[in-house]
Formats: sequence, C-alpha cells, structure tokens
Amino acid sequence: MPINSMRNSMLNTIYELPYGKAFVISDFIQIAEYDTVKQNLKRFTDEDIIQRVLPGIYYKPKYSEILDEYTAVDVNEVAEAMARNYSWNIAPAGDTALNMLGLSTQVPAIYEYVSSGPYREYSIDGTILKFMHRSTKQISDYSRMTMITIQALKALGRDNVTDKHISILKHRLSPNEKKILLEEGRRTTSWVYKRIKEICMEN
Repeated sequence: MPINSMRNSMLNTIYELPYGKAFVISDFIQIAEYDTVKQNLKRFTDEDIIQRVLPGIYYKPKYSEILDEYTAVDVNEVAEAMARNYSWNIAPAGDTALNMLGLSTQVPAIYEYVSSGPYREYSIDGTILKFMHRSTKQISDYSRMTMITIQALKALGRDNVTDKHISILKHRLSPNEKKILLEEGRRTTSWVYKRIKEICMEN
C-alpha cells in the first residue's frame, strides 16, 4: 500500500473512533507494518490529531471550547487498550468496579484491575492505574459482567453489602446477565454466591 494511502487509512480509522477512545499500535497492524504504524502515530501526535498517554498508548482527544483545553483520557479506556496490547485478561476491581456498577458515585483515586498479566502500576496525569495479578483461570472462567459483580461484592466486603446494594444490582443487570451470573457464580466463594442469589432472585 502506498505511504499516503496507509496514512489516510490510519487517519480514517482514527476519525471514526469516538472521542476519548484509547488505542495501541497493534490496533493498526492490518493496515501497515509495526514500525510504519509507530512512525505515523508519532506524526499524528506531533500534529495534535491524537495524544500519547503512555509509551505505545494513544487516544483521540476532544477539544473543549469552554475549558480551552483537550479533555482528559478515560483511564478505563487505557486499561482496555493495554489489555489488548499485551493480551491480558482483565476485569475492574475495588472502587473501579463499584463505580462502574453504580454502587459508588465517587471517581476512583486509584483505578484497579485484576489481570492475568504481571503486577503493574502506572501514573496518568496524577491518576494511578493498577493491575493486580490473578491466574488466567480466575478471570477467563467468568463473563465480564459476572467478574465485575464479583469484584464489586468483594470490594464491599462480606459484612457491608446492604439491601440497597442488592437493589441497585438487581436493576443494573439484565435478565440474561443475571442468568449467566447465577450459573457462573457457583464457582466463587460461598458468601459471594449467597449475595448473587439475592441479586438474581425474582421480586
């Protein structure tokens, strides 16, 4: 593919992405070779079309006329991009899982993920992104929503799960997600599964 065609193809792919979307070099390998993609992403960064978050991690920023600056990257987007880049299985944990499920309205100070990869910690504009190692089996055996729900319940703790939390999760999960959760949840700890049955119980 001619150089200009590769560049235009990469640009078109980026323009089609939603604002805030994070991506990595391997997301463009179907268009060009690794070094070519890397060089073009550097050029796009220099031209303020995209911004680099971490080495090899980029995102499509949105310019705010009101703030007169680019919007910050979604740290969860960065986590997903890194997982694709390194072929990790990941799932939100701790306050990150609570926030995603509407069990907490506070923006996490530390974004935590359990991961099949090694322990890693990154600083992104003052925000910490932390990956905590778990065996691949512990993560890949569950669907994404089951894993987030289990991690959220564990973050709350055995004695701190309230009726309000159960009610929120009842309304947050779809009937199909509850069906899968009830089946997959059998493999987790007994106290978590007890709460899962309460979430999935019909009113």
